[in-house]
Amino acid sequence: MSMGKNLLTSESKSYLDNLCDLISSYENCLVAYSGGVDSTFLSFFANKVLGKKSLMVTAKSPSLDNDELYNSLKIAKDKKWNHRVIDTKEFSNPDYTRNSLDRCYFCKEELFRTLSSIAANEGFNFVLDGSNLDDLNDFRPGMKASSQYGIKSPLVEVGLNKEMIRTISKHFKIPTWNKPSQPCLSSRIPYGTTITPKILEEVSRSENFLRSLGFKEVRVRHHGSIARIEVPEIYFEKILEFKSRDLIVKELKMIGFKFVTFDLLGFRTGSLNHHE
Repeated sequence: MSMGKNLLTSESKSYLDNLCDLISSYENCLVAYSGGVDSTFLSFFANKVLGKKSLMVTAKSPSLDNDELYNSLKIAKDKKWNHRVIDTKEFSNPDYTRNSLDRCYFCKEELFRTLSSIAANEGFNFVLDGSNLDDLNDFRPGMKASSQYGIKSPLVEVGLNKEMIRTISKHFKIPTWNKPSQPCLSSRIPYGTTITPKILEEVSRSENFLRSLGFKEVRVRHHGSIARIEVPEIYFEKILEFKSRDLIVKELKMIGFKFVTFDLLGFRTGSLNHHE
């Protein structure tokens, strides 16, 4: 395998060896593959170790941005992975759409129940997800569903955190090594606000427009008629320039917002978890 500059320390090599040994012990597996940094990393090594005895499955739903879906499909095709796209039905569950604090659980419960059924029907020994060590310290109601269905989290088991995953990904030229985190679109909606495909479409179109202007890390929080834009501080000057400001306001109003606001606290992953 062609690699660039050696970025692996003896410590990271040890973690990677442990990961590959663990994946090998599964004999075959099904991987929940979203196209994010962690699941792409895990899929890469599942394929490297098990080849066609691994199946990467991407769940398609209104909460997955179309660009994210396209990119995940492209990576899987380029890498020649054994890959499948399925439709999940979390939007038919009122416990999900009512958007309570445990919304993520109902999403993951639908996903892992569906993947576990595929695994059982097709003879896969284990379902894997891309949770990493850092996730254990975050607000993650979905982990309850992982435990409920016996999902394996090999990155957690061998002790890999996000920084290690990015470094090893860069070494192996995995294209998501420097990809910004991109949680599901429903995370942009304040808890207690009913989630609809229309709301998620407005968020998706708004964020994709902002990314097209060069804002690589951005969140558009949906507060009814109000769009609250979060970007890192390095983009503050750019977003407040008249030309950018005018373009953004016009586009987001066309998408459906009446008011377009800029959050002076800047970009914060999971800011709606702080119940501001």
